Amino acid sequence: MRSVFDLPVEVDREDPRYQAFLDRIDRGEKIEADDWMPMDYRMQLVKLIAMHGISEIMGAFPEKEWVPRTPTLRRKLSLMAKVQDEVGHGQLLIRVAEDLIRPLGFTRDDLFNDLFAGRLKFHNVFHMPALNFADAALIGWLVDGAAIVTQRMLAQTSYAPYARALRRILAEERFHAFHGEDMAQTLAQGTPEQKAMLQDALNRWWDALLMFFGPPEHAGIKSNQDINIRYRIRSKTNEELRQEWLDKYVPQIRALGLQVPDETLHYDQAQGRWVYRHPDYSYLKNVIARNQGPRSQARLALRRAAFFDHAWVHEALAAQPLAAAGD
Repeated sequence: MRSVFDLPVEVDREDPRYQAFLDRIDRGEKIEADDWMPMDYRMQLVKLIAMHGISEIMGAFPEKEWVPRTPTLRRKLSLMAKVQDEVGHGQLLIRVAEDLIRPLGFTRDDLFNDLFAGRLKFHNVFHMPALNFADAALIGWLVDGAAIVTQRMLAQTSYAPYARALRRILAEERFHAFHGEDMAQTLAQGTPEQKAMLQDALNRWWDALLMFFGPPEHAGIKSNQDINIRYRIRSKTNEELRQEWLDKYVPQIRALGLQVPDETLHYDQAQGRWVYRHPDYSYLKNVIARNQGPRSQARLALRRAAFFDHAWVHEALAAQPLAAAGD
């Protein structure tokens, strides 16, 4: 099966268009979908935006599992709205990615086939189980909080369509984070059993949360970080983002009377950074690269079934142009 990720990405750096492109990047100009761009820039965008879009869709699954079992009707309605938003974010981002691959002869369906074949990855946190309602609270509070830290940086990207999509997504993600924080506060201030449930969720999710931003440079894991920074697709390193997240959320975690599951964690005033115990990055990388997480295959099976069982819907929409407004 053809895959966009098998295309060659060599760049002719002697091409005068390449230097002109770099000059635009260095001047802080934004690149549009129909502008000339080097192949490695295009493919870095495809990898990033497609993974982001797929992760939004796959990220709806662990919370969706708890919609039928929410403790109150109000919680059910708010969690349903959040799940709907996440799927909408995914569809918006897949459309942005599709604009990049369509000139190469590929469509959004090819991206989903790459997901099912293991070529397109999704975020490590969404391979993890959601064992109880506290997991849903923690996802909204800390996972969406990590997403906001990353997406706020990516909203300054050199690729204009991605930046525009992120502005809309960020507005909704901030609501999601407030929603998760409210659930976490309610559990932390509830019964001893509820607080213990939240602490247990934090214990289980901590390593995956640290890995959310990707491995640090010293981990020895291949990364596209340098080329993405050169092209101003991103502007901060993985470790800078992780430190920003720790700065914001460690005080919040402690304020709720919870214990960070890392007895080594402390703030080094001299270095101006958090010192923490690093997770097993190689294990977490395998979770993403080989879909070996606790819920990887189950969630992929759900997505695969939804894609193929309802193929007639998108085939019908693709075959029949939408009616003009007022028809």
